[in-house]
Amino acid sequence: MALNCGIVGLPNVGKSTIFSALSSAPAEAANYPFCTINPNVGIVDVPDERLLTLAEIFKPRKTIPAVVEFVDIAGLVKGASKGEGLGNQFLSHIREVGVIAQVVRCFDDPDIVHVNNRVDPESDMEVINIELALADLDTLEKRRERLRHSLRVQAKVDQKATETALAVLDKLAPALEQGIPARSVPLTGDERAAVYDCFFITLKPQLYVCNVDEAGVRAFAQGRGSPLIAAVAGWAAAEGSEAVVISGKFEAELADIQDPEEKKAFLAELGLKESGLTALVHAAYRLLGLRTFFTAGADECRAWTIRAGDSAPRAAGVIHTDFEKGFIKAEVYSYADIVQYGSEAKIKEAGKYRIEGKEYIVQDGDVMFFKFNV
Repeated sequence: MALNCGIVGLPNVGKSTIFSALSSAPAEAANYPFCTINPNVGIVDVPDERLLTLAEIFKPRKTIPAVVEFVDIAGLVKGASKGEGLGNQFLSHIREVGVIAQVVRCFDDPDIVHVNNRVDPESDMEVINIELALADLDTLEKRRERLRHSLRVQAKVDQKATETALAVLDKLAPALEQGIPARSVPLTGDERAAVYDCFFITLKPQLYVCNVDEAGVRAFAQGRGSPLIAAVAGWAAAEGSEAVVISGKFEAELADIQDPEEKKAFLAELGLKESGLTALVHAAYRLLGLRTFFTAGADECRAWTIRAGDSAPRAAGVIHTDFEKGFIKAEVYSYADIVQYGSEAKIKEAGKYRIEGKEYIVQDGDVMFFKFNV
């Protein structure tokens, strides 16, 4: 299960610069709107110090991190839901991602054009959120009309599911009509399932990325406030989301450094404990309720991504569907155990090596070995 993250925002807020820095995959970036027409895609390793520690202990032939896919989607403008700025083409790309990262410009630079000729994070966020909501409203109206037609011709046995879907659409419509994201409307699991195939953009989790200049990232690292960052953070908190502070320029410089120790020194110089990429990935994991478990041995140490609450068979299925189908048991210990005791043999001696069955809920940081039969 790979995390899939779409980077959106107004033109010229630094999306492509951040994408290039995060993924080290060059994306066209220029000082004019709509530079990015086709979405750029980059696959990025998920930073995880635990995997590196496991590799030091087991000395495997291969070390394989979990990955996140970043999709750089072209800039949206007011009227995008009606096709302004090739908006409809861009909006279709957003429907395919799992989480949205909205980049918001939080720096002043007269040499970089702002599409609205002023730096105003709240206005920028409002434009993007309204356009996404209006795009969803258009989808909703089309779907509602089809369902109403189906209801007239369906057999009674099929009408219950249609009526349920219509009720959910009626519940979402008032919010979307006001430009409010669908995720603000409380829905049960069954209600979400009823409209799953609508692929509403604003039902997706969304976090916010404050793009700052180097002075801004230094100030942030030193705990000095910024009204622009505060505006974004307040907006995100009101949605139950998070705001991450990133300097696209700084991340680009960091991406060019290959030596891990030199990277740490570069971060420390600004007073940062982690890179913007690390902060963004961890925020997305929290927002989506994702967890990591590991497999470790002489052949391979590897990180795997699951959802919080997944059982041992479900986790086994992430490795291979046969593992889930034929699941027998899982041998488990925690990452903390291997750090404390240094080897699997000593973990067993301490009584920390466990055998878990089908009902076991996998915990973040578990190291697992699966037994199965097919």
